[in-house]
Amino acid sequence: MKTEKRDVLRFLKRIGVDTRFVSVVLPYLYINNLRFSKFSRKREELVHKKYPQLQIVRSTIFQKICTRSSKIIGDSLNPREIVLIRTGPKVEDKVLEIILEPYTRKYGIQLIQKKFELEEIGKTLTHDFEVIALPLTLDHEVKNILNQIFTGKKIKMQSSQDKIEKIRLIYPLVNVPLNWIYGWLEVDAKAHHLEGDDKLVHEFLQFLETIIPQVRENILKSSRFLSK
Repeated sequence: MKTEKRDVLRFLKRIGVDTRFVSVVLPYLYINNLRFSKFSRKREELVHKKYPQLQIVRSTIFQKICTRSSKIIGDSLNPREIVLIRTGPKVEDKVLEIILEPYTRKYGIQLIQKKFELEEIGKTLTHDFEVIALPLTLDHEVKNILNQIFTGKKIKMQSSQDKIEKIRLIYPLVNVPLNWIYGWLEVDAKAHHLEGDDKLVHEFLQFLETIIPQVRENILKSSRFLSK
C-alpha cells in the first residue's frame, strides 16, 4: 500500500516530532535540526515500526546546510507565499527542494516545481507564483566574483539580483559550500563540476584554502560590503 505524506505527518505529530524541522520527501525523512525536531531514537523506532519502508536520514552535514540556509529563508519568505523551484539533474536543485519542504508547514508556503530558465519569466512561463528560489551556492557566487576580478570587470554579485518581472528571487544556498552538499550526498565532485568553471579561479581558490580555511565565506562577506 502506498504511503501518503499526510499520514506520515499526522503520525509524526502524534508521537511528538516537530515536523517544522523535518523534511518529508518520501521515502526519506531528513532531520534538519535534531534538537528542535525532538526526533529521538525512541521516536525513530516508532516510525520504523509503523513505516518500515521509510528511511530516516540523520546527518550532521545536512543539519549544517539547513542552519546556514535558514536565516536567508527566514528573511526572504513571507507566510503562505507560492515559491517556484527548478527541477533538474543538478544536486543543488534536489537539496533546495529538501530544505524548503518544511517551510510548507513552518510558513505555510506552497512549492511549485518546474523545469525553466529565468529568461522564460514573463514570456512562456506564467506568473502563478510570487517567489523563485534559485540553487546558487557559495562556490558559484565566489567563482563569479573572482572571474570578474581577474578580467577587470565591475564586481556584480549574482545574488544581488532580487527581482525579475516583479517576481522576487531568493538564494537559500548562497552561504552553503558545494563540498558540504557533495559530502552529504556522497557525490563525486569531479562528476558535477561547475559550468564554465575557470581553471585559474579553481586553482587560485584551492591555493588560498591552504592558507585561509574560510576564504570563500570571507570573499562573499567582502563583496557584500563593497556592494553596499
